[in-house]
Amino acid sequence: MFPVSRAIALLSFAALAACSDSSNNNQAEDAASQPVAPAEVSDSKETLSMTEAYALENEQYLETNKSREGVQVTESGLQYKVLAEGDGKTPTRDGFVSVHYRGKFIDGTEFDSSHGRGEPATFPVGRVIPGFTEALLLMQEGDTYEVTIPSDLAYGENGAGGGVIPGNSTLIFELELIEAMTEEEVATLQQRRIEAAAAEGREFLERNKSNEGVQVTESGLQYQVIEEGNGKSPTAASQVTVNYSGKLINGDEFDSSYRRGEPASFPLNGVIKGWTEGLQLMKEGSKYEFFLPYELGYGERGSGSGSIPPYATLIFIVELISVDSAPAE
Repeated sequence: MFPVSRAIALLSFAALAACSDSSNNNQAEDAASQPVAPAEVSDSKETLSMTEAYALENEQYLETNKSREGVQVTESGLQYKVLAEGDGKTPTRDGFVSVHYRGKFIDGTEFDSSHGRGEPATFPVGRVIPGFTEALLLMQEGDTYEVTIPSDLAYGENGAGGGVIPGNSTLIFELELIEAMTEEEVATLQQRRIEAAAAEGREFLERNKSNEGVQVTESGLQYQVIEEGNGKSPTAASQVTVNYSGKLINGDEFDSSYRRGEPASFPLNGVIKGWTEGLQLMKEGSKYEFFLPYELGYGERGSGSGSIPPYATLIFIVELISVDSAPAE
């Protein structure tokens, strides 16, 4: 059976909505520990004025919004309006939820959306911003709420996302509760998703190996020569410089040196198995397309960043620019 702890670690968290209180507090402590130079203090009046004006604008929005038809206000100051009613289960604080949501600022600018990513977000109810937790505990499966969260129930004075959400921001979410789940149910759901992803990858590779020009190594690595070079080939001990792009079998690109505008250099024995094997087949000046089974990629765990799911089959376009160091003797 797939361990519950791993299933939780592999959940797809909402990019901004699922930040915990503790991280927010840490940000506040870090900010408080930074000294401010006297020159910065003397030059900060205009910035401080803008900050105060922004905070006041958000407070005034809350004051106006609570008088709108259908808006209810809780003791904490959370404001919500029921857009659609369901009749399913209500989440518990120690449970999990699957939700669709859109988040925007008071001027209507959208900063995050599960709809934009094409799949619901799943996360623990008690480990998100306080306003999200409180709203979810009011809802039933099938409900859609418009939730207006004061900054002190969201990201406070510090904001979040490296400036994506400014400090003192009131946040407005259209929040649809799809499912309320226990930890065990989440583990089962994640296991089903993982098994489906692994099966999809195997089916892709089975079809792909029959395509014209595709060659298969003993390990299961599939590759296709796009352009053949005439320079030297690396060994596993070589340092190489490459340009590359990487995508999942659904076409989503997760990494690209082309997009960053500069090639990547690394020791060939310090990367995933499929790269170590595949680049040794190439010569300087070559361009190959590689198809990596999950065993030759990031395996059962996926990447730490979450951009590569568990059991993911990976597709890379790789140009070998140079072999930069001699093989170790």
